[in-house]
Amino acid sequence: MADTERASRPETTITTPGGAPEEDPERARRHRMAVFGGAERKLADQSVDHSLAERLAALVADAGEVYDLAESPDIYGDGVVAELERRTAEELGFPAAAFFPSGTMAQQVALRCWAARTGNPTVALHPLAHPEVHERQAFSQVSGLRTVHLTDEPRLPNASEVLDFEEPFGTLMLELPLRDAGYVLPSWEELVAVVEAARERDAVVHFDGARLWETTTHFGRPLREIAGLADSVYVSFYKTLGGLSGAVLAGPESLVAEARTWRHRYGGQLFQQFPAALAGLLGLRKVLPEIPSYVAHAKVVAQAIGEGLAQAGVAWSRVHPEPPHTHEFQVWLPYDAEVLSAAALRQAEESGVCLFRRWLPSPSGPPGLSFTEVTVTAPGLAWTAEDVRTAVADFVRRLR
Repeated sequence: MADTERASRPETTITTPGGAPEEDPERARRHRMAVFGGAERKLADQSVDHSLAERLAALVADAGEVYDLAESPDIYGDGVVAELERRTAEELGFPAAAFFPSGTMAQQVALRCWAARTGNPTVALHPLAHPEVHERQAFSQVSGLRTVHLTDEPRLPNASEVLDFEEPFGTLMLELPLRDAGYVLPSWEELVAVVEAARERDAVVHFDGARLWETTTHFGRPLREIAGLADSVYVSFYKTLGGLSGAVLAGPESLVAEARTWRHRYGGQLFQQFPAALAGLLGLRKVLPEIPSYVAHAKVVAQAIGEGLAQAGVAWSRVHPEPPHTHEFQVWLPYDAEVLSAAALRQAEESGVCLFRRWLPSPSGPPGLSFTEVTVTAPGLAWTAEDVRTAVADFVRRLR
């Protein structure tokens, strides 16, 4: 699910219902989280909506379904952590997998390993890919990698762009879906062609699959077939599956063995990680099978949002992509982010309905154009199209 309080996003000033600016950003953030988390109706349940006690109680209550809690805690990656690695490798159809405390570390390690094997430290990826936007130039600063961009369009590169690029690269990295472009995906045929083009150039293919779990409906293929296109895949356990933290790198046995060595060197060989591992196993068991229903209903919600904005007389709006490729999508409106964020907060606080959460200014568009990310999970399945249109009308009234 979308991490709407991500620290790397710029903080927007939130106003109180009376119009006075909050003086303390941390107080404003806590107030915002409390209001949205306590809303009676919401489209998605996010980890920040729950207290520490609630999250721990839920883990204790459910973890026995996926692992024998009479077993000893893990020590440096054995036990329950090894079981999560095994089950994830099985889900993705790879012979081996290694658990990492973060996706940033997992992909650093994967791509430096591929660079050593190919003899080329250049990684081709999209300029909106997570390592380029949210990791403080970690590829170049930490791993000695160099990045190039095959396209600046808000989509993944196509086969022609891969084949015609003017310089060699050792690895093609594809983020599926491309989050900062609107959780967009290519067609299955386009994805296959891109992978084949990379192989024609003797490049390996790595999937940034933090949210790969969400892609099966759009591609019309099982997870193993999608992941099987790549030489290696990284997946996250908290972004879609509702876990606490952690990621897995899956690939050939020799690559994963080398990755474990680099994981230790990077400081990722943690003494115990059983809470994160248990939460990851629960995500695989409970959340993963439900994602297709979230994706299907996100299309209903997205259409209703568009209809509601038009009916409310908003001069211009955009739902992107339309229809959504996953259960997450963007909504764009021609208002300042502060105005939209304040209206969303007032709606949740005064009506108990959390339709939108935080709005952000367009990173490249004109001033006064803003967007928000909408995620549909289990709570959103109860919303009808009319419920959405009604909530949209109420939200727009608060802008006037």
